[in-house]
Amino acid sequence: MAGETTASPVVTDITVGGMTCAACVRRVEKKLARLEGVTATVNLATGLARVSHPAGVAPGDLVTAVEQAGYRAELPVPPDGGADTEGTDQEDTETRRERERLLVTALLAVPVLVLSMVPALQFPNWQWLCFVLAAPVVVWSASPFHIRALRGLRHSSATMDTLVSLGVVASFAWSVYALFLGGAGEPGMRMSFTLVPSASEGMTHLYLEVAVSVPLFVLTGRFLEARAKRGTGAALRSLAELAAKRVSVRDEYGERSIPVEQLRVGQLFLVRPGERVATDGRVAEGSSAVDLSLVTGESKPVEVSPGSALVGGAVNEGGLLLVTATAVGADTRLARITRLVTEAQAGKARAQRLADAVAGVFVPVVLAVAVTVLGFWLGAGADPQAALTACVAVLVVACPCALGLATPTALMAATGRGAQLGVLVSGPQTLEALQHVDTVVLDKTGTLTTGHMTVAGVTALPGTPGQDDVVRLAAAVEQGSEHPIGRAVVAYARRTPTAGPLPDVSGFTATPGRGVSGRVDGHTVDVGAPDGSLPRALAKALAAAEEAAHTPVLVRVDGRPKALIAVGDLLRPDSYRAVERLRRLGVRPVLATGDRRAPADAVAAALRIEEVHARCTPEGKAALVRELKEEGGRVAVVGDGVNDAAALAAADLGIAMGSGTDVAIGAADLTLARGDIEALVDAVRLARRTLGTIRVNLVWAFGYNVVTVPLAMVGLLDPMVAAAAMSTSSVLVVANSLRLRSWEPSPGRGSGHRGGRGGKAGLR
Repeated sequence: MAGETTASPVVTDITVGGMTCAACVRRVEKKLARLEGVTATVNLATGLARVSHPAGVAPGDLVTAVEQAGYRAELPVPPDGGADTEGTDQEDTETRRERERLLVTALLAVPVLVLSMVPALQFPNWQWLCFVLAAPVVVWSASPFHIRALRGLRHSSATMDTLVSLGVVASFAWSVYALFLGGAGEPGMRMSFTLVPSASEGMTHLYLEVAVSVPLFVLTGRFLEARAKRGTGAALRSLAELAAKRVSVRDEYGERSIPVEQLRVGQLFLVRPGERVATDGRVAEGSSAVDLSLVTGESKPVEVSPGSALVGGAVNEGGLLLVTATAVGADTRLARITRLVTEAQAGKARAQRLADAVAGVFVPVVLAVAVTVLGFWLGAGADPQAALTACVAVLVVACPCALGLATPTALMAATGRGAQLGVLVSGPQTLEALQHVDTVVLDKTGTLTTGHMTVAGVTALPGTPGQDDVVRLAAAVEQGSEHPIGRAVVAYARRTPTAGPLPDVSGFTATPGRGVSGRVDGHTVDVGAPDGSLPRALAKALAAAEEAAHTPVLVRVDGRPKALIAVGDLLRPDSYRAVERLRRLGVRPVLATGDRRAPADAVAAALRIEEVHARCTPEGKAALVRELKEEGGRVAVVGDGVNDAAALAAADLGIAMGSGTDVAIGAADLTLARGDIEALVDAVRLARRTLGTIRVNLVWAFGYNVVTVPLAMVGLLDPMVAAAAMSTSSVLVVANSLRLRSWEPSPGRGSGHRGGRGGKAGLR
């Protein structure tokens, strides 16, 4: 039909329960993919399935498909009211149940292990006591594995639970046969134990220690995994906990406390000392210092006063503030940060896709290998006990758990740690791209510089009035001007403690292109562009200001030159360290700005950036990025304005300053929430550490199976040892990922600029 358009796909998140290994992940993804137009990415660590589907496929159909695969599924509850608390309570209840199951299993299993492994303790009929203790472990403790294995069987699939269940059942079944029919039930029966299995005892050998140790070790591993995975998501939960539950509003009814969900844009609310800011807003009355460290990673308290912007979740450390709400609910900065971290953790790296593909066929292959090993040993005339030992060891030791956890746990820990440091990534692809970046295109204004006019220096002639008095007189005249330079002079004077309050001005006049003048405290004061001859000290200051690409402002008092004020867009203090540290990481900095050549060259000289592109249009920046990519570079772009959006989108990796525009942030793959360019260096180092951790995890996960499965096949691995090794492998992978939670930037960060070779004094 003419004019028909293809609707964009809808993205729906589904919480999936009951997954235990990467084979489960593969199974859920394949089941969802059978629906027309549906693609899904399932994360084992978070238990979340992110599904892209046509609008015609209802979310309920997706839930049904997951349930048909044999797993629990539900749509996440929108985070309003007490939903988060309810979810936490449910997690705590499940954790408590698992702990209770583990404790009961340990109480029953430990005596069986001790009696089976220490012959000196084997009293008459000890084997029957072990049988009585082992039966509840096999039936009740291992019931989750049996249930999931049967559910998989109904759906013609096999997972790690299938392997565990078969291993437990086979061990217990052999022991029952040996006790009742094989002579192992005799009162005087004794059984030795070796780590390397032996086939010398025929039917009298029992495998009750294997039947109880497999559930014990696997349940222990699962419990430790769950605790560790909760640790990797701690940063996300801490972000959610920053949201205030109630807020004190001030309106025509006076002051009253209401749930934060009822707060609306434009309402006034109070923030008392020690309280969290309920939502994004702008200070209407009061002044204070606020702590943004948990929201943006900014370590120093930020001073706020009327007109200052506030971020929801920040802590008021000083006086009483009256704030006008500017954003509420999902539109707040904290909500956007939480959403970014959640989406990043739901993604899947390329390495994990490969691991999941391997795990999808791994379990069926292991089952085939176990049957083959059993048949080979029996066919070769070996004792049935030796054949069963090898078969059970193969079933128990070969587990794809570590494969499924290798990547998502590392990504969860890294994205959470990044959020704490003010580095917000859009997904695992961002981390993968970031580690390979070798060229970074830096914007000047608002990225390397503060983005607003500031007084860089004041040079005053000796005599009366003094420097502070000259600044006070100049600011008194400039307070009648709306020019950015005038506002910078006024702000500087108000920050000078000895300048005192600004006096009144009379006879104020403003001459376009020339400056302003007026009469203050009986003096005629002119503030404007320098002209004519100047005293030597002021002439030197003028030359230094022009060399640094600053704007010189001459102050005349009663017609005589008294001071020269240099005004400019100053470099951020962290820009020096950031650019130097990027170079040390092997990343080439390139400066691209829409500003004039002189300011661009001055900034580049101060930061020792060799490649400079001035007067760049938005199209020119995008073209520069494409040119650098054609030269073979892996290019990242850092910007904060609307004019940077095209370049951000064209780059291999777009990086937005958190203080930038919504357009720039929307086009970026990574956001530096604390507005600190040095956070980029932290992001690069964190990405490299994360990908290194993932590689170690995957090498361990693959290598573990490469070594242990052949040992089990040739009968050199006791099934009990195999169970312990399998559980330990998963715990080690999660523990290695957990180390990223404590990753710290380099010790030099934030220690002050050292050296500054090549810098201009005026730019400091």
